[in-house]
Amino acid sequence: MKVLCFGSLNIDYTYKVPHFVKKGETLASERLQVFGGGKGLNQSVALAKAGTEVYHAGSIGQDGMFLLDMLKDAGANTDFVKILDTVRTGNAIIQNDKSGDNCIILYGGANQAITREQVDEVMSHFESGDYLVLQNEINELGYIVEKAHEKGMIIVLNPSPMNEKILALPLDVINYFILNEVEAAQILGKEDKGEESWEQIADDLLKKFPQATIVLTMGSEGSVFKNQKETVCQSIYKVQAVDTTAAGDTFSGYFIGGILSGLSAKEAMDQASKASAIAVTRKGAAPSIPLLAEVQNYNK
Repeated sequence: MKVLCFGSLNIDYTYKVPHFVKKGETLASERLQVFGGGKGLNQSVALAKAGTEVYHAGSIGQDGMFLLDMLKDAGANTDFVKILDTVRTGNAIIQNDKSGDNCIILYGGANQAITREQVDEVMSHFESGDYLVLQNEINELGYIVEKAHEKGMIIVLNPSPMNEKILALPLDVINYFILNEVEAAQILGKEDKGEESWEQIADDLLKKFPQATIVLTMGSEGSVFKNQKETVCQSIYKVQAVDTTAAGDTFSGYFIGGILSGLSAKEAMDQASKASAIAVTRKGAAPSIPLLAEVQNYNK
């Protein structure tokens, strides 16, 4: 069984600021750091560090060659990353404030230059029972989902960033949804969470997509795993956050990695929570993702 993560690769420009810039304001940053990132790359790194055989597919420009080294160093296969001559690598402008929270602007670049020919070539190397992990920072998502479903692959969707592209997908063929409460409310056609509890949100998602497993993350309130057979509630591990950029991606990668390694849902959720807790205590996106041994030895 193989895992294909078809997703974004970004160069992250992270500015340390006292507060998020306001309309009309010019704000001096305390520091600029450049990291590798993108939700796809982050999740591939997390999957690889969790011990999963993961293949990353996507596109970069000539300016993003160091991202391949990051993936390889983590243990991910990069044979399906296409290098383009005429398009820049995708990038993100990230504001990181004193509390460790982030505000992000994305530029798609090569992430939005995926072709159907590229998709067909990549998919020819995978088969029924293999896993496909997707986010929403590349184009041709609908075509990728269609081809994966035709092959009988198990499709994992993290619908972030949430927009109309997600609602246009054939969501009834998704096997795993890993999402937060805001994304869940939007998929359910609601303005926001409102007064509903997370239990009700998870129930509503499962009623809408009875074939799927729901993994709902709720920030400080923890997370919940729910399918037709089982419900698992997971609390967070409280830490002093430095940078939350890759918290969700770390959680996603370590959760799927845990399931594939044979952990129970409860064990996989706990492993993912520990991994994301470690990640937010470090700066950067992909560089903050811990090794499996660190997660297994985490005792906080």
